[in-house]
Amino acid sequence: MPPQDHALNWDAPTYDGYADERARPFYDLLARVGASRPFVVVDLGCGTGSGLLTMANRWPDARLIGVDSSVDMLAAAAAALRGFPDVTLIHADARDWSPDTAVDILVSNALLQWIPDHAELLRTMASWLGPAGWLAMQVPGNFDAPSHVLLRQLADSQQWTAHLGGSLRGADSVLDAAGYLRILRQAGLTVEAWETTYLHVLTGPDPVLRWTSGTALRPVFAVLVDRDAQEFSGQYAELLNSAYPADETGRVLFPFRRIFAVARREESV
Repeated sequence: MPPQDHALNWDAPTYDGYADERARPFYDLLARVGASRPFVVVDLGCGTGSGLLTMANRWPDARLIGVDSSVDMLAAAAAALRGFPDVTLIHADARDWSPDTAVDILVSNALLQWIPDHAELLRTMASWLGPAGWLAMQVPGNFDAPSHVLLRQLADSQQWTAHLGGSLRGADSVLDAAGYLRILRQAGLTVEAWETTYLHVLTGPDPVLRWTSGTALRPVFAVLVDRDAQEFSGQYAELLNSAYPADETGRVLFPFRRIFAVARREESV
């Protein structure tokens, strides 16, 4: 979900432009959480609240807490969760917030890649779990895919480097599944970690550009405005359309790698 960086302006409708495709990793992540009757459930980086809504329906007796740094995202979450009195939404940076009680389920869906050196935060998150508590996290692992490589190359080009050079995230923004497994095991948790590449079939004009406009392009839009932003987007769209050509039916295949970890604190004997 949205980065914990108040310099970025997050637009909820744009982010939810591919809501079904973006939700699939969350459902796959949550399916591995075996808690039956949790009391406190936290969504760190809750975004537009779609994950909280799913968890509110799955665990109707739980106290749910959603934390996000984006006012726009929290407004969308408040609208989505109207009628759920046991959901609390908190405007805070994930690096500064901590719960006031032990957590039974802690979910972090597509958040940690926005936080540099987030291994220490992950260890802190593990410390919040109560006995038999669960931690479930997912991050994108496609920073070496054409969509991101081309974006970095364009940002570092002669025309744009003065504004954007070196500002975009690289492959070192996340660890692999084994890296997250090691961190969480060292924190005393029992861990399952894996990777999946989703093959999204996108349609419409400039579909990969529309996808990245909700996420990877946000740091660009935070710097460039008006005509510069439009010109950059147009150049990027041309590169993307070459890297991800449409087939004879107009569909574009967009592979997207995701990295998952689900961990559990064993109950004390």
